Amino acid sequence: MAKKPAEHHGTFGQDAFGRYAENAARFFGTPQYIAGQTIVVIIWIALNSVGIALGWDPYPFILLNLAFSTQAAYAAPLILLAQTRQTERDKISDDREEKRHARLEAMATRREEEIKAATEKLVELLTSNTTLTRQDKELTEQVAGLTREIHAQLVKKD
Repeated sequence: MAKKPAEHHGTFGQDAFGRYAENAARFFGTPQYIAGQTIVVIIWIALNSVGIALGWDPYPFILLNLAFSTQAAYAAPLILLAQTRQTERDKISDDREEKRHARLEAMATRREEEIKAATEKLVELLTSNTTLTRQDKELTEQVAGLTREIHAQLVKKD
């Protein structure tokens, strides 16, 4: 399932203008926009070069340059606004990721401590088991020795 991008709230709530700026910035970077603009420029220059419609913008196409300048005057701030909003979303995402990483690290540390405690307990059990085994061996040897002594005493009396 695709993750929904973090919603951005500007100073005045939902910030519709900011969303418009992001959409415009995305559109300015598309091949469709570049192809469409290229076609418009070619038609503009062709119509004015041939003199159709009285050549409203003769060479050096000052009106076309003015249109591009106006477009750039609006496009640049819209793109900057979109970048600023994206930076803010990235910061929020980074903060969330840092918190998630810290939680995972804390869980890993707790798990490591649990494993260490369990390992220490096992070592303690094994050590006590070894001690018990040694004591059991000693007792068995003592019982065997006493059995031999009793047997020897019983055999002497016969």
